[in-house]
Amino acid sequence: MSLTDSAAWSELAEHHATLATTHLRELLEDASRLEVLTAEAAGVHLDLTRQRLTGESLRLLVALARARGVDARLRGLQAGAVVNTTESRAALHTALRAPRDARIEVGGRDVVPEVHAVLDEMRAFASAVRDGTHRGATGARFRAVVHLGIGGSHLGPEMVTTALRPFVDPDLTVRFVSNVDAADLRRALTGLDPASTLCIVASKTFTTAETMANARAARAWIVDALGEDAVPAHFVAVSTDLDAVGAFGIDATRTFGFWDWVGGRFSVSSAIGLPVLLAIGPDAFDEFLAGMRAMDEHAVSAPLERNLPVLLALTEVWNTDLEDMDTRAVIPYASDLARLPAFLQQLEMESNGKSVDEDGAPVRVGTSPIVWGAPGTDAQHAFLQLLHQGTVIAPVDLIVVARAHDPIGDHQDALVANAIAQAEALARGRFAAEVAAQGVEPALVPHRVFAGDRPSTILMLDALTPSSLGALIALYEHKVAAAGALWGIDSFDQWGVELGKVLAATILAEVRDGVETPHDPATAATIRRYRARRA
Repeated sequence: MSLTDSAAWSELAEHHATLATTHLRELLEDASRLEVLTAEAAGVHLDLTRQRLTGESLRLLVALARARGVDARLRGLQAGAVVNTTESRAALHTALRAPRDARIEVGGRDVVPEVHAVLDEMRAFASAVRDGTHRGATGARFRAVVHLGIGGSHLGPEMVTTALRPFVDPDLTVRFVSNVDAADLRRALTGLDPASTLCIVASKTFTTAETMANARAARAWIVDALGEDAVPAHFVAVSTDLDAVGAFGIDATRTFGFWDWVGGRFSVSSAIGLPVLLAIGPDAFDEFLAGMRAMDEHAVSAPLERNLPVLLALTEVWNTDLEDMDTRAVIPYASDLARLPAFLQQLEMESNGKSVDEDGAPVRVGTSPIVWGAPGTDAQHAFLQLLHQGTVIAPVDLIVVARAHDPIGDHQDALVANAIAQAEALARGRFAAEVAAQGVEPALVPHRVFAGDRPSTILMLDALTPSSLGALIALYEHKVAAAGALWGIDSFDQWGVELGKVLAATILAEVRDGVETPHDPATAATIRRYRARRA
């Protein structure tokens, strides 16, 4: 049944219409909203008071969540139910951080022992690299790690390693390569010594075109400097295809596996997180997993009206399908979270960017909005102009960290003050009478008016630590699942990425080898032009 077919939706839509002329200024004066529209779990404080919601709005949204079975979906996900319906799979990323004594079955088999066996292997390997037990072919200690992956095998590890900068071993350089543009690999290898560089190739099937192109080039870089025999010491793999890994020259004991019930964009807590583990060490990585686990437990135990992932999902449905807002900005007021918007782009848009429901019928509502953003005060000097005075209204997630890891003067106070000021300005605006009262020339008044009534959400962490970052990631993971349940879509497949891959393989053969394949005139002309210009 479509979201809009339920009585709960009809009641919610009627209520929404009653707020059409209510400005956020008016809503903000209602102190009772503070209790209803704020919640906290696992070190993350969620503040929805600057959304165009009332207590009644929330009550009706929660009723909608119950009618759509959101709580059952979240429980089923963590129990190993087949939630990826088009591929008949579980989406059991929560098992990757389950405690050792848990029991979670997939196909009648308890997967927790397998998960912890891989984690134990990862911890042992990372410890050996970090303490110098495992060295390169010449006996040199590893001082650099180059991670080769793309998509879910890249964005999560890169974002987390960047975010946890203060916890990274200062004697270890960690770089990430994803783009098949040779400049990306050149940048990563520049200044590194092959004798002290460890390469991680992350590809489940060991066939991902971009990753394998970079892996072969990195292999050649090692072999040119150290010889063919150096490959086993300088390469490890995160993959499930031991034959392909062995053919590349990587030993099975240096291969870390994961499972088909781990989607790439949900995989940072799996072996895909190996570069994170190498960078921050086993103890900090365990804290990272513990933060994710704390949010996992909250997602299935908290009542819906106090459940952070559910509240985020309900707000998304409200803004997308009732307020007609089809983009959402993510602005982390923490430089170390610079890669969070890119990570969330994949997590949310690849998951919920769907136009048919689980039964294959067209959806009748908007699904995932376009997610975009940039860090903190940089965003203020880039696109906040549009958010304040433009014709497009986009909700904003503002990520705020209360305590800086390495404070300088009053930098942190200034940073957080800017975040709070943006939230207030977006909500309240500045009306023409207020501008005129400041003595502004009448002709300039319209240019200085801010309509306000533009929604934002504040998510505040006490500090950016492995634990709090883990909780934040898991919060958005469960938000994706809850929103998917509301929309009735499969959040765990991603067929939309396949067509371009298939066509790219065909076109590569044409531009590289001159193989001719029928195309529309525009595509054929572009191929000819590229071949001519390349020559």
